[in-house]
Amino acid sequence: MSARLIRIAALYLVVGVAMGIVMGIVHDFSLAPVHAHINLLGFATLAIIGAIYKAYPDAANTRLARLHFWIHTIALPVFMVGLAFALTGHDAFAPVTIVGATAVAVGILVFAVNVWLTVRPAGSDAPMNAVARAAA
Repeated sequence: MSARLIRIAALYLVVGVAMGIVMGIVHDFSLAPVHAHINLLGFATLAIIGAIYKAYPDAANTRLARLHFWIHTIALPVFMVGLAFALTGHDAFAPVTIVGATAVAVGILVFAVNVWLTVRPAGSDAPMNAVARAAA
């Protein structure tokens, strides 16, 4: 799980940097929010989550981790396409942006719940609680 997240994060970094370079060359920064979200939610967030899952493999090996991965992987491009169209005057894409953003937020919430249920202090021999076992 961690390797997949880090590899996808690297792709988002390439896209975000390329987008920034193109915006600078053409002096059109109307899509700067898309560029920022790609770098933050695509690269930084996924890379950090990948590192967390590498450090805490119990968290990576759960249904919640897989659910978060697929929600985030599907929802972020939807969010970015909707936002790009909305920022360029295509108001009909506002619902796409809202659905994509909401789905990304749900994915982040799933990640947070997974961490709270599965990540325990180092040296803790406490077993997972029933809810965490059900999510695993």
